[in-house]
Amino acid sequence: MRVAADLDLCQGHAECVEEAPTVFAYDEQTRQVDVLQEHPEESLRDQVKAAVAYCPAMALSLTHALADPTNEDD
Repeated sequence: MRVAADLDLCQGHAECVEEAPTVFAYDEQTRQVDVLQEHPEESLRDQVKAAVAYCPAMALSLTHALADPTNEDD
C-alpha cells in the first residue's frame, strides 16, 4: 500500500497522527502532516484506513502500490 498527503488540502488537524502515529507526524513549523512511512507495513492497514477516513480536510489517500522487486519496503 502507498500513503500520500496532499499538502494543499492539509489543514493541520493532526487526526491522522492520533490514528496512525508511526505513519504520520505533525510538523509544528509548517503546521501540516509529515508522512513518515510512504509504504507502511500491511499490519498497519486498519490504522492508516482510519487516518484517511477521519481526515477532516480529506488530504490523505491510500492506494495499492505495485510491488517493486528492487524495493524491499513494498
